[in-house]
Amino acid sequence: MHFIGQVRVIPHLPQAIQRLQDLAYNFYFTWHPEVRDLFIAIDRQLWKQVNHNPVRFLQVVQQNKLEEKANDREFLSRFNQVLKQFDAYINEKNTWFVQHFPEYKNHTIAYFTAEFGFHESLPIYAGGLGVLAGDHMKSASDLGIPLVGISLFYNQTYFTQEIDSAGNQIALYQEINPLELPLRPVLNAEGTPLLVSVPLAHREVKVRVWEARVGRISAYLLDSNVPENSPQDRQITSRLYGGDQETRISQEILLGMGGARVLKAMGIEPQAWHMNEGHSVFMALQRIENLVKERGLSFPEALEAVSINTIFTTHTPVPAGNDAFPLDIKDKYFHKYWESVGIKRHEFMELGSQVQPEGYEIFNLTILALNLSRYRNVVSQLHAEVSRRLWKTVWPDVPSSEVPISYITNGVHALTWISRKMRDTFTRHLSPRWMESIDATDFWNKVDEIPDEVLWKTKLALKEKMINHVRERLEKQFKRNKIGSHRGLRIRNAIRTETLTIGFARRFATYKRGTLIFRDIERLKRLINHPERPVQIIFAGKAHPKDTGGQELIRQIYQISMQPEFRGKVIFVENYDVGLARDLISGVDVWLNNPLRTQEASGTSGQKAGMNGGLNFSVLDGWWCEGYRGDNGWAFGDQDDFPSQEEWNAWDSEELYDILENEIIPLYYQRDENDIPHQWIQFMKNSIKTILPVFNTHRMVKEYLQTMYLPAFKMAELYSRENFRIAREISQWKERIQRFWSDVRIVPNHNHTLQQTMEVNFGEELPIETVVELGRLTPEDVRVQMYMVRLELDGSLSDDFEVFDLSLTKKLEPGKFLYSGKIKPSDSGNYRYTFRVLPYHPHQVNPVEVGLIHWLNGEAF
Repeated sequence: MHFIGQVRVIPHLPQAIQRLQDLAYNFYFTWHPEVRDLFIAIDRQLWKQVNHNPVRFLQVVQQNKLEEKANDREFLSRFNQVLKQFDAYINEKNTWFVQHFPEYKNHTIAYFTAEFGFHESLPIYAGGLGVLAGDHMKSASDLGIPLVGISLFYNQTYFTQEIDSAGNQIALYQEINPLELPLRPVLNAEGTPLLVSVPLAHREVKVRVWEARVGRISAYLLDSNVPENSPQDRQITSRLYGGDQETRISQEILLGMGGARVLKAMGIEPQAWHMNEGHSVFMALQRIENLVKERGLSFPEALEAVSINTIFTTHTPVPAGNDAFPLDIKDKYFHKYWESVGIKRHEFMELGSQVQPEGYEIFNLTILALNLSRYRNVVSQLHAEVSRRLWKTVWPDVPSSEVPISYITNGVHALTWISRKMRDTFTRHLSPRWMESIDATDFWNKVDEIPDEVLWKTKLALKEKMINHVRERLEKQFKRNKIGSHRGLRIRNAIRTETLTIGFARRFATYKRGTLIFRDIERLKRLINHPERPVQIIFAGKAHPKDTGGQELIRQIYQISMQPEFRGKVIFVENYDVGLARDLISGVDVWLNNPLRTQEASGTSGQKAGMNGGLNFSVLDGWWCEGYRGDNGWAFGDQDDFPSQEEWNAWDSEELYDILENEIIPLYYQRDENDIPHQWIQFMKNSIKTILPVFNTHRMVKEYLQTMYLPAFKMAELYSRENFRIAREISQWKERIQRFWSDVRIVPNHNHTLQQTMEVNFGEELPIETVVELGRLTPEDVRVQMYMVRLELDGSLSDDFEVFDLSLTKKLEPGKFLYSGKIKPSDSGNYRYTFRVLPYHPHQVNPVEVGLIHWLNGEAF
């Protein structure tokens, strides 16, 4: 039959269920399963086909099914109840934030990030960074924190992963239509789409803006794919992390400078600005330019005014993971900028300059972000130690332990990641209102009261759901790769609910060592094929399309999985996304993580598994250093000083096998007469009660609020008074400090030798003094201190240090002063000590902020 065209009949929502539209256009549905249930009740199969996208669902659902539900009393009752809960949530005035900080209820925090991972229906995320950003927004909404998100809208999915019959990763990019997503265009005063112009090298690029509602708050996504732009510029926002360095810097300028311009065009004036990674750092440059042009500040003055309420979070503990550009690219895109703000090229370049070991200079966005912010953090305790050493060059005179980078350990949005069946178990056996106690540690001790049989039944149900999902994906994959139906069926049927199941799913970067468990392949064969205690391992994850090393790891795992001894025991599931992640992290028994230690900044997938009763089996890196208790999972790989990676892998894999064989497998298969593994279940309970209330984004966002956002609010208000008087004053003070710092000198005396040992009984005070020459500076410009570090028994320096302020005693002669004090060490022991002088201003955020310290004898130890 020959057709000459097509007709599209658009469904219309009946009046009785008209407000399904409101529910569809708010990502509230991603953490409220009762909303999703409404769409499932209308057409379960269609809900799966549209990848759980409620907007697309309403565009293609059959009209008769809508009519049927509009006349279904039971459905209408559920619908009205859900709508009542939704309206109560959205319109709540007395939120946690308002209760605790009513004076700031009209303030706003701008949160900039290169990606948001709210849900699989909006596939503009690559992995952990985006999912974390989405969870950050969801908790801000729940807590009522006035946060607004800024990111880019990518017109193609990050990439859809297919694995071919040889195990090769195939990256497919699919166009996505914003009109089929839970997004709405931002309109201007005339009711037409808002367009904002952003300077880019020698041209202006227009961006339109899409709004994603996330509960009570919004994220705004910038899109360059508009007719007003050239074909080349329309492609800037086509792919996340795609293209060459020119594309990358163009994206980052649109995100940072464009994002700041969009907020201004919308009349949103944030009082705190948060850069989630260095991708968005150009936001601070745009704000500086605004102050220079609109308020008459000099560049240094504007920098002080902007940086005082700027927060910077870095997630990358390795130098190669931080965006950097050759100087010629910076010249191309920013020469007009430094001219417009009245500074020279070298002054601009110094803000991000990094000299490589080979001797050439690059412009590093992380260094730029560190210089343009005053509140800086990393995402775990161990990550802080690594990052302070990594970025010490920004503060060269400051000891690593005092580099002004704090940490806030990552968490996850518990209501998004706790599975439906586990939620129901908590509701029945803990409290119907358990969701109000997400970060209440004492409450979660009640998990011990859940009967073992109930928790085990819940876990088995989650496991079965996961296995069914895995089988569906394998069936599609095998069919495409023309793997025989009999062989495919045998593999799918070999995956069993009762078998100990290990999950490994994450971005396939080489440092994550996805193939470590195969290092002794003969030993692994014996373990997983044990006739009474079998093991199955499910892998998933994407490698960046340019990461050939990561793709090779995927190929190796896939090929191993097709060997006769591993068929159905080792599985690689393609196209890891949020939807697959939800089922994997809730279904597996053990979550495996084995990166090279100190290279995992935090990680969050193991937190999600732990909340669902999964047990972490992980290298002691990232968050697990803080989460591991000995009875809530297993740890290995606590060393990182091996002479070669081969020896490192050998050591860690041997530990991995030993723990798996001698602890994990026996514990899992230790059952009572009813086939219940009580000791394993106790580990599950310990996992829930130690991980859930601590490693969640409610706790995390509250920490950001109390240690970053609120101080930024206060300092921004202080600095902006009287036309930025204090910002101008600080700028002038820093200039004077830089000019005259070389005059400062600590005068040695007979006590300033290592041979001279002073003794004091614990609890008593020890008098101390030193003489300082300040030259053209004044005592008001500095702080003089004694600095002590504890000695280990072997004579090496520990990480424990104490600082004691000394007071000005008298002026000895012009520019020369005696400082003295009484110190009282907090503990007994042997210490090394020295004296130091730091620049001091009462309105500094951090005492070492300037990065200049004059030490007796030139340096600290």
